[in-house]
Amino acid sequence: KNRETANPAACSSPRPAADKHEDEATSKKKLCVKAAKEHSIPKDLNKVLENKIMEKVLDLSHVKLSAVEMMCSGDTDSEGIVSKSVSSHSDLIPGVYEGGLKIWECTFDLLNYFSEAEIEFTNKTVLDLGCGAGLVGIAALRGKADRVHFQDYNSTVIDEITLPNVVANCINEGRRMDTGKDRKASKPPSKRPRKAEGSPDMLNKCRFFSGEWSQVSQLLLSRSKAFSKYDIILTSETIYNPDYYSALHDTLAQLLDKNGRVYLASKVHYFGVGGGIYLFEKFIEEKNVFRTSMVKTIDQGLQRCIMEIAFKDSS
Repeated sequence: KNRETANPAACSSPRPAADKHEDEATSKKKLCVKAAKEHSIPKDLNKVLENKIMEKVLDLSHVKLSAVEMMCSGDTDSEGIVSKSVSSHSDLIPGVYEGGLKIWECTFDLLNYFSEAEIEFTNKTVLDLGCGAGLVGIAALRGKADRVHFQDYNSTVIDEITLPNVVANCINEGRRMDTGKDRKASKPPSKRPRKAEGSPDMLNKCRFFSGEWSQVSQLLLSRSKAFSKYDIILTSETIYNPDYYSALHDTLAQLLDKNGRVYLASKVHYFGVGGGIYLFEKFIEEKNVFRTSMVKTIDQGLQRCIMEIAFKDSS
C-alpha cells in the first residue's frame, strides 16, 4: 500500500448506521488528534548524525531511509511506526503513520519548480508542512530564508530523519550554500557518517515540530503573541485523504501571512484514498478564503501538479 492505494479506514470511521455507534465513531476520531510537540536541537550535533548513513539527491544530503528503518527500534521509535509500517506492508497508516519515512516524488517536483520559477526565499519566513525528509525546507534555507520551521505528524520522523538531514546540510557546508539554482548533477551517494564540526547560523534559523496540524497551529499561536506568520508555506503530497482537508485548510488560513503564498505539490488523484489536486481545489473554492492557480503540471506517469495558493484579498 502507498499514498495511491492506502486504506483510510484506520482513521476515518464509517458513518454510523444507528445512534448507538456515534460515541464509538467520535472516540475513534479523537484518537487521530496527535498532540503537538517542539523538538529541540541537541547541543552535541554528532549525536544527531550518529550511526546515520547519508546519501545525496539534487545536491542535498539526506539520511538513507532504508537504514533508518532497520535501526529504528525501542526508544528511537517510541511511536512504533517502523514496526507497524513493516507489519502492515503499508507506507501509510492514517492517524498512526503519515508517510514520512519515504521521500515522495512530488518533493522533487517542488524542488525543480523552485529553480525554474526562481522562487525568492531571501529573508522570508517559511514553513515546511508535512515535511518528512525536509528537503523543500532545506532548499528554502539554501535560498537564504530568514526562518524555516519543519512539521511532520510523527515525532520519530522529526528526530530520526528531518533533524539529521537539516544538520547534515548545515554543518561543514554552511558557508558554501547558495540559492540552489545550480543543482543539476548529483554526486554518488556517500556512505560515510558525517561529522559535525560546528553549528553555523543557518541551523539557528530552524525549529522542528511534530503532531497533527491543528495542534501545531495552536502551539505556535498560543506560545507568543508576537508570532510572525509565514511568508511561504511549502507542502507536498499532503492532500491524499479528503478527511484531512478541513484541518489543512484551517492551518493554512491561521498560519499564512496575509500576503503570503502556499506552494502545494500533489498527484491529480490518489487511488484508494480518494484525494487529489482538483478535489482540494474545489474544497478551497467552496470555503471562499483563498484563490488558487496551477503553476505547473507534470505529465510523466500519473499526472502531478503544483498549486499556488494565496488569500483572496492579498496583493
